Amino acid sequence: MPDLLAISGLRAGYGEAVVLPKMSLSLAEGEVLALLGRNGTGKTTLINSIVGVTRRFGGTIALAGQDVTRLRPDQRARAGIGWVPQERNIFRSLTVEENMTAVALPGPWTVERVYDMFPRLKERRGNFGNELSGGEQQMLAIGRALTLNPRVLLLDEPTEGLAPIIVDELLVALGKITRSGGLCAVIVEQNARKILGLSDRAVILERGAIVHDASSATLKNDPATLERFLGVTGGAGVTRKTTLG
Repeated sequence: MPDLLAISGLRAGYGEAVVLPKMSLSLAEGEVLALLGRNGTGKTTLINSIVGVTRRFGGTIALAGQDVTRLRPDQRARAGIGWVPQERNIFRSLTVEENMTAVALPGPWTVERVYDMFPRLKERRGNFGNELSGGEQQMLAIGRALTLNPRVLLLDEPTEGLAPIIVDELLVALGKITRSGGLCAVIVEQNARKILGLSDRAVILERGAIVHDASSATLKNDPATLERFLGVTGGAGVTRKTTLG
């Protein structure tokens, strides 16, 4: 059985600038990948390249054995790539429910199932996107991606700018979502300690290339690598950090 997501020799960037010189990466069904690295190392570019909004100079991207390299972003979404960007990009003039029903595709993730995962959204189902708090908007962005019933879920800084209590709530929900089966996930996150506790595997990027690829448990207990590539100290506890995004 092929990997659920397979990236081979991807060369991509913006305009004439190449950010990812030759990226190869694969994920199996059920695998949750933490994508780490300092600012400007290519994390968001990799996410955007999977979505299809960068310029591709070479290489391929396959989803469940199907080559999606030449598909438009909307076609990739329908093929099974769900995206929660940093900007969230919810429809601010639509209600919570309309945000999800507008894009929903058949599958196990229904609007009602999203409400079960995020009861706060059910309470605000009739509110417009611009009436929601930052945490509620992020819940809606994740819920909307889920109603596409993706095979691959991409989350770019899902907890950025949110209060700690909301961060904890979101991470619990993400844990349940990623363990529910049928998909794999790539999560770019600044909080190394928490994301390593959630993910199965961690990849660190530097200058658009993979410089470390190991289980999350291994990286969490590797203070030298954490310090060298991420600027964090404290070993398994990861007690201090600089920006990882």
